[in-house]
Amino acid sequence: MFVLGNFLSAAAQILSILLTIIYWLVLIRALISWVNPDPENPIVRFLYAATEPILDPIRHLVPAWKIGVDISPILAFLLIFFLQKFLVTTLLDLSVRLR
Repeated sequence: MFVLGNFLSAAAQILSILLTIIYWLVLIRALISWVNPDPENPIVRFLYAATEPILDPIRHLVPAWKIGVDISPILAFLLIFFLQKFLVTTLLDLSVRLR
């Protein structure tokens, strides 16, 4: 059973790293949106391509407010935080019990 425990531990660590990367990409995209970036810039296109699959479903669930504020990055941060605290911690605890 220690092999399964080690596998779950590694999967939890990789998931944690991926969630951290997604967090930073969403944060950078939100900050860049304040300065009206050039849409032809390769960095801006990469940020949009990397974060749109995460933010678009959230936008469909929660429409923009009448004041025009997009709260999808805030909700994405909450979702990422939840996944970090619940899913990653659960996988790590489960891996410890299987060893």
